[in-house]
Amino acid sequence: MLKKIATLIDKLGYGIRKKLSQYPILYAFIGGIGIVLFWRGVWHAADDIDLSSGISLVLGAFILILVGLFVAEFIGNKLIISGLVGEEKLTEREKGEIETEETQLRNLQNTLNRVEKKISELEEEVEKK
Repeated sequence: MLKKIATLIDKLGYGIRKKLSQYPILYAFIGGIGIVLFWRGVWHAADDIDLSSGISLVLGAFILILVGLFVAEFIGNKLIISGLVGEEKLTEREKGEIETEETQLRNLQNTLNRVEKKISELEEEVEKK
């Protein structure tokens, strides 16, 4: 029963994301509302169980550390990875280096867009059958 509900929600979510992706500003606005309402609910739930600010801080940090989001959220994956591979700071890179990286990113984005389009076409074919 739960698997059927999860599948239904997944299909519904896919359809909504597909439609909203055509309207990025509306998508961002609706997403922002969802995020604010989610955190408002978390905030009020913490208030309802009378969590003090100190306990909230410690408990929140503990949860983020356990699920692996603490460092990534506050420092960022790009900064960590660049430090591990010994990359220079963006300000220390040459202009040509930055332009080359931007071109590579654009090419990757174009490839990703083509793959997404092909997957959508294949999904439509599967749904027709």
